[in-house]
This record gives sequence, C-alpha cells and structure tokens, in this order.
Amino acid sequence: MKKLFLLVTGAAFAIALTALAPVAALADSHSTSGTFEGASTHVTTGGVSIVTTSAGRTLVILDDDFSLDNGPDPRVGFGNDGAYDPETELGALVSLAGLQVYVVPATVNPAAFNEVYIWCKVAGVPLGIAALK
Repeated sequence: MKKLFLLVTGAAFAIALTALAPVAALADSHSTSGTFEGASTHVTTGGVSIVTTSAGRTLVILDDDFSLDNGPDPRVGFGNDGAYDPETELGALVSLAGLQVYVVPATVNPAAFNEVYIWCKVAGVPLGIAALK
C-alpha cells in the first residue's frame, strides 16, 4: 500500500511540475535573477528568477537546477544585504529540488529587495541566499 501511495504521489508531483514549465514563457522580458549559495551549513544551489507575467503578476521562479540538501520548515522570501524580511514570506518550499513557482502578493515589492532567501522558519536561519542582479 505504501509503494502505491508513493507511486501515485510521485506521479502527481511530476505532472504538477510539468504543468509549471509554460510559466516562464509568460514572463515579460524584465526580470532579475540570481544563484543560490548555501547558508548555515546547508547546501543550496541553482538559479532563481523574478519575473512579471503578461497578466501583471510577479513570480519567483526557482529554476530546474534548484536544490536544497534539507532543513526543517523551509520558506521562500526576500531580504536585503544579509537580512531576511519575514513579512515577505511567499510560502513553504514545495520541494527540495527542481522547478517551483511562487506568486508574489501585491503587498510585497520585489524591487525593494536584493536577495531571495530559503529560510528556516523554525530555527530562524537562512538555508540559502541568492543575490539578485
């Protein structure tokens, strides 16, 4: 029974990730990006992009090559110059690896920040930081 559950869950997750692939095609040409570096002894790698869709929504896209070794309660958000801003939390990390998309609420202005964080909410420490260019 556990094997069937894992098989069905894995297949549903793969389908969901495949459905996210066209999101990048909706992106405006105006975007910023960065590459994650691990923090607090965690290994975090891969790219991140901040894009605005043709519909005017701002998205944080963790690229296909994104990876986090592990960590309790990882969240995605913004910060500046080494300081995470908890008011910018976009939600829990969906997966430890691969393409992921997070919608930035209208109350958060990504242009006001120069870093994207993978943040451990429980321990209050960064797991990965990507400086935006």
